Amino acid sequence: VKALELGIQAISYPEFILELTKDKTRVVIGGSHGKTTITAMIIHVLKFYEKEFDYLVGAQLDGIENPVQISDAPIIVIEGDEYFASSLDMRPKFHLYQPHIALISGIAWDHIHVFPSREDYLEQFRIFVSTIEDVGALIYNATDEDVERIALAESKRLFLLPYRPIPYEIKNGVSVIPFNGVNYELNIFGRHNLMNMEGARKICRRLGINNRKFFKAMKSFDGASNRLETIRTTKKGTVFRDFAHAPSKLEATVEAVKRQFNAPLVAVFELHTYSSLNPEFLPEYRKTMQEADIAIIYFNEETLALKKLPELTKDQVKSHFGRKDNFEVFVSIENLVAYLKRIDFPSFNLLMM
Repeated sequence: VKALELGIQAISYPEFILELTKDKTRVVIGGSHGKTTITAMIIHVLKFYEKEFDYLVGAQLDGIENPVQISDAPIIVIEGDEYFASSLDMRPKFHLYQPHIALISGIAWDHIHVFPSREDYLEQFRIFVSTIEDVGALIYNATDEDVERIALAESKRLFLLPYRPIPYEIKNGVSVIPFNGVNYELNIFGRHNLMNMEGARKICRRLGINNRKFFKAMKSFDGASNRLETIRTTKKGTVFRDFAHAPSKLEATVEAVKRQFNAPLVAVFELHTYSSLNPEFLPEYRKTMQEADIAIIYFNEETLALKKLPELTKDQVKSHFGRKDNFEVFVSIENLVAYLKRIDFPSFNLLMM
């Protein structure tokens, strides 16, 4: 604000990134969920083959010191966030990058305080697709009806590349991709992560990396920080941590851990974001934790006060999640820990989200 008062140019961070990358091929990854992971996968594969490229990603990644790099490389891979460009610019960040290659991983209404209706939220993705350079490529999740509708509306202007689930097997708790007679064992798991990988594969093909090379590189990909991260493994079981910031991601993460391992699953989810603590948005979470053997919700009543949200009761939360058996809601960390210590499964996995 002071800079503007003094007549000094002030532009948002994404506008600045665009200015610095006008001569590059810009790859932008958008979507309500999975965009950090897909961006991380692409970065991993490009690094594996020592390609020259720049990046902007919203998480700490192994082998990468900073979340942004700008050099003389011919390509930049950008995680395209739908949140504000800046406090003075209410446009979503991903409206400003003007990609040559773009991806949409899926759309699930989020950021209720910014986009008060589902239609408002969908409109941001329509605008995103309209910003792709003419004759550019749009890679999209064809299993998401909203995404497919938005993509097909631009079929005369863009090169469309849909992707769908890839066949895989689980052998001894490891996901295996059979491709052209070769079995590729992966460190990552979960149907949603393998869908993310399909999106990343389509992008890498556009960047000149064939399928065989892609799967070879992906064997050593361990995931992005806070995304299905293994915290500790003991004889009793494994503790996982995941960001799970939206209902669709919560459901996918619970399902992934339950189906990957032959063990009971205890899933703990903290309501913490503005959307997740809002009674108007809570119905979006209905039946998202059905796969867990024990499902637990925690929320801090002080967080509600800080966000100036109305009071939320345990009964409200229980009714919106739509689960009665083996379902607990806590507002006290001490009580939550005491409950976890009393669980009497001989062995189980614990998923903290």
